[in-house]
Amino acid sequence: MPEQGLSSTAVLAPNSVEELGQLIADLHAEGRPWVPSGMGSRLHWGPPLAADSGPVLSMRHLSGVVDHAVDDLTITVDAGMPLADLQTALAEHQQWLPLNWPWGSTIASPPSAGTIGGLVARGLSGGLRQRHMGVRDQIIGISLIRSDGVSARAGGRVVKNVAGYDLMRLLCGSWGSLALISGLTLRVQPIREPRAQLVLEGEISQLEAFRAEVVGSSFTPEWIDWQLRPDQGTKILLGVASISDAAVVDQLNRLERLAAQQGLSSERMPWDNLIPEGFASEGSASGEEPLWLLRLCLPPAQLQQLFSSREGTALKGWHWQLAAGAGSGEAWQPNGSPAPEYQIEALRRRVIALGGQLSVLIQPGTQPGALPAWLDAPSRPLIEAVKRQFDPKQQLSRGRLPGVAAPFNSPHSGS
Repeated sequence: MPEQGLSSTAVLAPNSVEELGQLIADLHAEGRPWVPSGMGSRLHWGPPLAADSGPVLSMRHLSGVVDHAVDDLTITVDAGMPLADLQTALAEHQQWLPLNWPWGSTIASPPSAGTIGGLVARGLSGGLRQRHMGVRDQIIGISLIRSDGVSARAGGRVVKNVAGYDLMRLLCGSWGSLALISGLTLRVQPIREPRAQLVLEGEISQLEAFRAEVVGSSFTPEWIDWQLRPDQGTKILLGVASISDAAVVDQLNRLERLAAQQGLSSERMPWDNLIPEGFASEGSASGEEPLWLLRLCLPPAQLQQLFSSREGTALKGWHWQLAAGAGSGEAWQPNGSPAPEYQIEALRRRVIALGGQLSVLIQPGTQPGALPAWLDAPSRPLIEAVKRQFDPKQQLSRGRLPGVAAPFNSPHSGS
């Protein structure tokens, strides 16, 4: 079946790594472009692929567990393994991979979370990075297939082995522009059952004072998120987990005292699902895409300035959810009349002025890419040089290279 957003594009889904490598080698020999993919559920995110992007090569049939070193807390899997299946396999051994569900996932439809390889390729992390760091920090080994069909590997299967560390970071967040990720070795964590959530409400300035105190102290929340809803106002949500119920209660008591000192109201809530659902299900529960979906990343202390800015408050009816400790997350418009492009451009300028970046993952209109998904990075020449090294024929994901706003489709582009 064609992938979402690529209705006229052929999808090729080999049944083995060997078959996949041979297919890629044939495409390389012919100089034909192609697009790396997992399930393809988010191929329409970000910059539109060029019209001559070629077939989609899907990892959906390569989705098994290669090795699970339960005692060493590592697991090696095919990159096409659905994220939900990976968490289920780990849960059988009272373990989990501390990564948030990507935006648009729903617990009612596990495949909606996509594959672990797709998650790594996008490199987007949620609030769980407060305690467990981002997706790139969970990777200790990676397998890939180069644009010429040659398989390679970096890292290892034990935590202390860091060979190839830079290559793993390079591929994380590359959006399929450098190579196809074929396998991953990941650090996992034991599940700690005693856990609870705390929801805090108040003025933005009070919430920011609380946030700054928590992230700069000895408190160890699993996650701490800003949440803004048009019908609920501004909140901070955080989760606490430990080895005993007493330890969880003690930390909640201390957090509630701190909240009271800042003039905030607080409410304890159960934390039932191990991975906080947050906003994940909002993107697909109705079966409809948002009108706009933006990815923001800026210094955590500047988030309150963004929320209170003229550009932020101008976006009526929008939802925001950002990791309060990392300063990254999503803003989206679920319905109504689409916000005009000039408002998004103004928001981007404000984010940049505050020291951050804004990426457009989904935008309305019949002309995809009316706004660039991302702007040129200061390191654009270096990014393009790396692209030429990995993909000399410019075959992979044409029109999509992080840090490069303009299409980069030929060996001479940008030179």
